[in-house]
Amino acid sequence: MLLLPYRTDAPIRRTPTVNYVLIGLNVAVFVVQKMLGDARSDELFKPYMLWPGAPKVVQFVSYQFLHGDILHLAGNMLFLWVFGNSVNAKMGNLAYALFYLACGVFAGVGFVFAEGGHPCVGASGAIAGVTTAYLVLFPRTDVTVLYWVVIFIGTTAIRSIWLILIKMVLWDNFISMYIERGDGFTSVAYSAHIAGYLAGFVLTLTMLWLKALPRDHFDLLSIWRRANQRREFASMMADPNARSQAQYGRVARPAGAAAVVLARPVDPMAGMRDAVIAALSSADPTGAMDRYAELISKDPEQGLPPRFQLEIGNQFMASQRYGQAAAAYETFLRHYSTAANANEVKLLLGILYARYVPQYERARSFLVECVEKLTSPAQRAQASQWLAEVSRALGGGAAGATPST
Repeated sequence: MLLLPYRTDAPIRRTPTVNYVLIGLNVAVFVVQKMLGDARSDELFKPYMLWPGAPKVVQFVSYQFLHGDILHLAGNMLFLWVFGNSVNAKMGNLAYALFYLACGVFAGVGFVFAEGGHPCVGASGAIAGVTTAYLVLFPRTDVTVLYWVVIFIGTTAIRSIWLILIKMVLWDNFISMYIERGDGFTSVAYSAHIAGYLAGFVLTLTMLWLKALPRDHFDLLSIWRRANQRREFASMMADPNARSQAQYGRVARPAGAAAVVLARPVDPMAGMRDAVIAALSSADPTGAMDRYAELISKDPEQGLPPRFQLEIGNQFMASQRYGQAAAAYETFLRHYSTAANANEVKLLLGILYARYVPQYERARSFLVECVEKLTSPAQRAQASQWLAEVSRALGGGAAGATPST
């Protein structure tokens, strides 16, 4: 069975220049190899292969741009194109270039420690790191693959986390390595692939944890955080008194036989609020947004606990339902005006009303309120930039370039 990925639905919001350059360099080096002929090419490029017996520092980089044949090159470049463009766009050009080369170096180190006397060439170790970086950053995106089973050929979409973990990492490397090495030798540098996968996974998680990469609600760290929140919520709700407190508020009685008889809901909206919270805690954003819309239609003044109120706003934002996102953030400010992150929410509202829901007076109001109170210099600069844009728009002048968000 052949599964060949050729497209993903991950967003690419800026040109992945470095990835294009890397593909071009690999192709250019291969063309030079073939133009020189096998004998001259071996003489010229052999010192730049990675020799595990006596590796040189330059070889840990140079081997990444050498390939054995056209199929080797084409396969590597396809995977680099499919997964590298989105990762490059997310990381930025300089960070991605350093990340790519670092993964290739780590893959080379893994090869040197695990292999015998055969040299290694190819970009697959670095691309393995790019692939697990894609897994960390876009675990819930779909990858469209071409499948070929005997005489059946077609395309289908597979969730990236399962395609990368099960097919590309587990099957294509660990299981295939066990099968192929029955005769004692294989031409595939499995150890370099595995080291590259590990390096890409750890480096990307570390960059997210250190906030060196922009976070969103769909990366692997965010999914783990929400899973922990769901476990904590379920553990808390296992206590009958906590359930009673969540449902009836301060009028709740201690759970017990008497409470079953005496306790009566005093807030008719409590059940609807609980339904929204339960959907958010169960990673059901569509259900949460639908239930929240129903709640607000009954009573526009209703609000959720602060964390969940922000979460529902973020879900509307991620779904490009900008008007409902703005309303949810305004509800947060109405109920929790003294929250520690209130000014960040005002900045977000200012951008929303300036860019997606054009209401420039409201945008200016929120930006003016937060611009001097934000503690992050980057956020203050962003607020000032948007405030200048809004002021120009209200003054009738040209809006100029749209700032990044």
